[in-house]
Amino acid sequence: MPILLFGSRHVELITGQKTATIRKLWKKPLIPGDRLHCYWNLVSKERKKLFEAVVTDVEVVKFGDLIKNDSLAKEEGYSTAKELETDFRKIYPEDTEDSSLFQVIRFRKLPIEEWEGKKIDEKSLITKRADILFDVGKYNKSVACYSAALKFDPDDVYLLNKKGDNLSRLGRFKEAVDCYNKAIELDSNNEYLYNNKAIALLNSNQPQKALKCNDKAMKINDSNEIILYWRGFILEMLGELDSALKCYNKILVINPEDPDVWNAKGNILSELERTEEALDCYDKALELCLDLSPDAAMWNRKGNALMELGRYAEALKCYNEAIKHDNGNDAFICNKGVALLELNRYEKAIECFRRALVINPSNEDAKILKDECLENL
Repeated sequence: MPILLFGSRHVELITGQKTATIRKLWKKPLIPGDRLHCYWNLVSKERKKLFEAVVTDVEVVKFGDLIKNDSLAKEEGYSTAKELETDFRKIYPEDTEDSSLFQVIRFRKLPIEEWEGKKIDEKSLITKRADILFDVGKYNKSVACYSAALKFDPDDVYLLNKKGDNLSRLGRFKEAVDCYNKAIELDSNNEYLYNNKAIALLNSNQPQKALKCNDKAMKINDSNEIILYWRGFILEMLGELDSALKCYNKILVINPEDPDVWNAKGNILSELERTEEALDCYDKALELCLDLSPDAAMWNRKGNALMELGRYAEALKCYNEAIKHDNGNDAFICNKGVALLELNRYEKAIECFRRALVINPSNEDAKILKDECLENL
């Protein structure tokens, strides 16, 4: 019973896109008609049977010819033959003479009812792999896996929703909306499906449609923090700042420990020129998130609020914190320069504007402000 082992690069195997593999020639070469048992990570604790297959063709190739054949390399999942060569020299260090023999094995995946060994839940296997790929941000591969899983059950709401999430992250918003629409047809009382559809509509520059979709989610559950947060964001994009503020306030009644909502509320208050209140929100957000992961943008926004209040020395400290966490952001460095300019520390301000221009030579503000400082020296 020939066994083939595959690693994480071969996602196409479980989606049915890959039907060939290249291996060192075995003592007993494979022939058409041989049955293959294919596994994922056989030597690890995560050993999983993938499928059974039947060999349809075997081609024996010398290593010297293999490493010149881009077409075969692409069948194996590599971009070029050179990439295959680099990898194979690591995998087969004793078998990389030009005369070393390899076999190109082509196969046909068998339907599960034709397996001779233990059956598996293919849909579950593919879904788990898709979830892992989604979590690590490999959206092209994960969407292919979710599509493959949906072939087993086209009406699985979870899979339709996750496929929509993938497509949204890939910027394929119309396809994402189609997935959410089908999921909603199957589960019309799921507020998360409406919310995810609203996000896709918003990202495709349809904020009014996004708000209508969010309305439907709110009818199902108007205390859901996630839906309220996105409602606030959508309203903010539509310029309805007072309504957006009400959403964030409602969330903070439910959960006053969410730094993102405090920060969002601070941004709205800044837009409404309620600077003192905005500053209190930024302080609260920083207090809640500093123990987790410092946010350079939040420090910068607090600095901006302090600048509006004329509290330049305090603003300077905030900009220093922002730059500490993101020292390649020319906007933060330019803001620091402005604070130094207001404090009449012209030489230090010039240093900031020059540094900002090194990072971003097209920063017009830095050019103008640098010249202003030079005039004051």
